Amino acid sequence: MTMSAGWYLRRLSRMGPQEVAGRAADAVRRRRWRSARPECPSVTGARFTAVLPTGATAAVPPDAAKRLIAEADRLMAGHIEYFGVVRDDLVDPDWWYDPKTGRRAPWGYAFDVPYRNEDAVGDIKQIWEPSRHQYLTVLAAAYAITGDERYAERVAGHLRSWWAANPPLRGVHWVSGIELGIRLLSWVWIRRLLDGWQGAAGLFEDNPMALNQIWHHQRWLAAFPSRGSSANNHVIAEAAGQFAASCAFDWFPTSASWRTGALRSLERHLRSNTFLSGLNRELATEYHGLVLELGLAALAEADAANVPVPATVRLVLLRMTDALAAVVDSRLRPPRQGDADDGHGLIVDGAGTDRWASLLATGEAVFGRLDWWPAVTGSDVRSPLLAALIKPSAWSVRRPAVRPAHFADAGLTVLRGEGPAGEVWCRCDAGPHGFLSIAAHAHADALSVEVRHDGVDVLADPGTYCYHGQPEWRRYFRSTLGHNTLQIDDADQSVSGGPFLWIRHARSRVLEAGANRWSAEHDGYRPSVHRRSVELGANSRELTVVDEVRGPRRDVRLAFHLGPAIAADLVGNRAVLTWIRDGEGRSAVLELPGELSWRAHRGESAPPLGWYSAGFGRKEATTALVGTGFAEDRGEFTTVLRFRDEGGGDT
Repeated sequence: MTMSAGWYLRRLSRMGPQEVAGRAADAVRRRRWRSARPECPSVTGARFTAVLPTGATAAVPPDAAKRLIAEADRLMAGHIEYFGVVRDDLVDPDWWYDPKTGRRAPWGYAFDVPYRNEDAVGDIKQIWEPSRHQYLTVLAAAYAITGDERYAERVAGHLRSWWAANPPLRGVHWVSGIELGIRLLSWVWIRRLLDGWQGAAGLFEDNPMALNQIWHHQRWLAAFPSRGSSANNHVIAEAAGQFAASCAFDWFPTSASWRTGALRSLERHLRSNTFLSGLNRELATEYHGLVLELGLAALAEADAANVPVPATVRLVLLRMTDALAAVVDSRLRPPRQGDADDGHGLIVDGAGTDRWASLLATGEAVFGRLDWWPAVTGSDVRSPLLAALIKPSAWSVRRPAVRPAHFADAGLTVLRGEGPAGEVWCRCDAGPHGFLSIAAHAHADALSVEVRHDGVDVLADPGTYCYHGQPEWRRYFRSTLGHNTLQIDDADQSVSGGPFLWIRHARSRVLEAGANRWSAEHDGYRPSVHRRSVELGANSRELTVVDEVRGPRRDVRLAFHLGPAIAADLVGNRAVLTWIRDGEGRSAVLELPGELSWRAHRGESAPPLGWYSAGFGRKEATTALVGTGFAEDRGEFTTVLRFRDEGGGDT
């Protein structure tokens, strides 16, 4: 995908004067850096002291260690999967190759590489992901647990290969700050986890090539921070990586100033990216997880280096952790809201480790659990390692006494109760349309609902699937029709100006948020107003959704997207839903508004409709029930979802 002149004008229109001036200065600096590439200052007597405390690896639970070693052995054999693409080339990787398209990114000055153009570069996510070096942190963790030097030697070989193939400012890996920041964080942990290996110092602090790379990464991040309308999770990754490196690799004359600047940026942007309730302002759940992981990793580096951090850093991370504990369902799954690209801040665990349980386990170890927190099941490697570095805090802060259900600043409400054979969980959305003026990771999903039964997606948020290279799929997964809400006149509620750009944002407001009832409206279809109410019955067996359109007569489409486990038999306006959970049959009946004409769509591609993306780069056909018709002023459409006893009878 190449960006048109129109896109640049639309993008410029979402910037303020300060951002425009900053980006102009960045452009001048890029031109100057083309020919002026200073050498890394001479470093002598460097030592790595940010090691794990004695006994930290012994605290790793045996089952977590077993998963880690199994994953490390797969990596040693060259096998890995990135975004639905299975690879077997990791024994000797080509750092610029995209196996999905078969293309190889061009060589040249980094800022000349057209990384958004899949025809010229390939799928940039496939190229960038291995170079975050998070698979190397897994191998390094396997060495730390087992002492097997095969893992350490493979890590060393790959780092030397990468450093040689990617000199500063040359090629696609020097284009994006988030990539540099996460890579630095990986290098810090690789050095820490390899500390017992005799070759660790020779790989890092005694290696001129490593020193040159570490210095140039930090110089880049200090010069080109994400700014203004782009100061979302990217700037936090940049600041966290810069801070971690300047704490752990404090070997350069500028390390102290880099550390101060990075900590100032991290503290500022953790606050600005997080609602006071603790939810991430992008309203994209996976980025809540990414920012929390990055923040906890940065806090660990601060404590390991005895660098004091503002109390607000710990406070934001605590609030984020409590908010996560509040919104997850009975299986510890959070909402599937907004964009998701499978991005992680720090990976030291094997496949099968639950990300959200891991984050809650870390939060429990660092901050302490509250009585209302859900029980955290499973085990992981990362939590005991982070907890070994993060020092207990002596400060106290008021935390929620009961489990929050309504997050007023984020416009998110969770209705939940015990229904037949498990929890009924319903997420209702009436929050802001994303974060900052471009709302890069928002979807046009105002007033959408997401319903689960015992952790199974019944009415599902379809997910994200892709960013670059497939514009029709990017549009679908962000669209109003792609979510469980009402579409008017075949248009999205908010107006898109590009794959990460919204130029008009629907405004939502909550009218009522109680224990079992929620009501809200949005103005995305001015002059009409879409109003929706949701009520969970007292016995949690029945969920009623009422949609009302206030304004002139309009064409409408009402969509309900079923999860991939759900089979549907639609007759008229009644759908019988069935699925299997833990070997047992479950069922529900969806009574749809009779005023609309209903059809089931599944796996359609022209245009896309009836799809679910469990993770970035992956999609599968699922059923979407879509009703079409007209809405008169104050006309109502009532939908009732009834969960049935295991025997199949309505209740």
